[in-house]
Amino acid sequence: MEGLDPEVYVDSVAKALQLPLHPDHRPGVIENFARILPIAKLVLEFPLPQTVEPAPTFDPLCVSGTEFLP
Repeated sequence: MEGLDPEVYVDSVAKALQLPLHPDHRPGVIENFARILPIAKLVLEFPLPQTVEPAPTFDPLCVSGTEFLP
């Protein structure tokens, strides 16, 4: 992530995903991505012990077996 240029990244990913990015929205997308980079770096650098296992699934509507219904 070091040296990652948000402007180049946003343009490259939009092109790769064939995602139309309106010229008026592009500066805001780049600005927000630049804000996200340091947060992502903290998450990616957080040390986890080898004994930690990933959750088998993620269901945002179910927390500890309790379902949140609209």
